[in-house]
Amino acid sequence: MAKVTGLSGNEIFCLALKNYSAGEIVVGNSVNSMGFLGGIGAGLKNMLGGEITQVTAAIHEGRANAFERMSKEAMQQGASGVAGVSSELRSFSGSTEFLFVGSCIHSRALSGRFFTTAGDAQELYCHMDAGYMPIQHAFGNIAYSMGVGRGIVGSLKTLVRGEIAEYSNIFNTTRHKALERLVAQAKADGANAVVGIRTSILPWMGTHEMLMAGTASRHSALPAGADGNPVTSDLTGEELWAMTSLGYAPVKLLMSTSIYSLGVVGGVMAAFKSFAKGEISDLTTLIHDAREIAIERLKNEADALGAEEVVGVKTYIAEIGNGLVEFMAIGTAVKKMPGFSVQTAALPAQAVSRDKDTWIDGGFGISLDRDRGANS
Repeated sequence: MAKVTGLSGNEIFCLALKNYSAGEIVVGNSVNSMGFLGGIGAGLKNMLGGEITQVTAAIHEGRANAFERMSKEAMQQGASGVAGVSSELRSFSGSTEFLFVGSCIHSRALSGRFFTTAGDAQELYCHMDAGYMPIQHAFGNIAYSMGVGRGIVGSLKTLVRGEIAEYSNIFNTTRHKALERLVAQAKADGANAVVGIRTSILPWMGTHEMLMAGTASRHSALPAGADGNPVTSDLTGEELWAMTSLGYAPVKLLMSTSIYSLGVVGGVMAAFKSFAKGEISDLTTLIHDAREIAIERLKNEADALGAEEVVGVKTYIAEIGNGLVEFMAIGTAVKKMPGFSVQTAALPAQAVSRDKDTWIDGGFGISLDRDRGANS
C-alpha cells in the first residue's frame, strides 16, 4: 500500500543519505475546554504584566497530550523517528484543539532510540552531519499579559521618552522563562544541546503565548558541563553545519528585550499627520538608540559566557500601545571548541534548496507559492 508522507522530494533524498526512508504522516491532538480560564482575562487590565501561570499550564498540558499521542501513533507504525514536527492551536467556540503533526521516518540500519525532531528532514540531515544526534522535539512556553501598564497608563503620558526599566525587566523575565523551560525539558531527556530553536508569539484568549521549540540533541564533543546546562541555538540547520565546519559550537541563545516610552514624541504622534513629509529625527534617534542598547546587552552576556561571537542576530520592534514599544534582539553565542567538524565536505544541494508550497487558494485565486523557510 502506498505511503502518504508530508516529506518533500528533497527531504526524502537527504534522509536516504543518512540511511532513512520516509513513512506515513502522524497526527496527535487534544481538544480542551478552556472555559474556566475566561474569568482570568477580566483581571488582566489591573496587572502590571507578566506570566499567567494557569494559562501557561493549561496550554502546556494540551500540547503535551497531543505530542504524546502523535509519538505513540508513530511507534505503533514501527517508525524510528518523526521528522518535521509542528504544532498548532485552533479555537472552537471556547474550546481549543492542540495539534501536532509530523512524518514517520524509518532507519535502514540497526534500530536505535526512537526520536522526534522539530526540524524538517533537510535540517535533520544538517544536524546529524554536524554531529548533533536528535533525541526529542522539545518546547517551552509561557502565557503572559500584554496589559503592561494599563492600570497606570495615564501616568505614562508625563514620562520622558526612553527605556522603562521596570517593564523591560518584566518582559525579559517572561521571555527567558520560555527558554529555561525548553532547556529543562531537554535536560530531562538526556540532551546536552537544543538546536534549531524557533520562537513564535501568538495571541490566545486575551493573553499572548510565547513558544520556543527546538530539537533536544546530543553532541559527543560538547564539554561535560553541557549535560547539566544544555547549549542552545536558533541557527538554521545550514548555519549550524557551516559554523561546525569552521570548528564553532553554540554556547547559548541570547535575548534582550527593552520597553521604551515614546514620551512627548508619542503624545504628539497624531499631529504628525498634519506635518510636512520628512524624517522625524527624535523618533529616529530613539529607535536607533534602543537597538544599540539591545545589541550591547547581547555583547555583554556573550563576553560573560566566554563566547567569541554572536551570530545570526535579529532585531524586532513592535508597538504594544499607549506610547510603548518593545525592542528585542536575539542571536546565538558561539565559540571554537575542539572536536567539532562535519562528516561531509559539502552539503548536498538537496539540503539547502528550500522546498516551495504549490497550493493555490481557489477561494481568492492567490498562489501560495512561497518559500517554506519564510513561514517557519
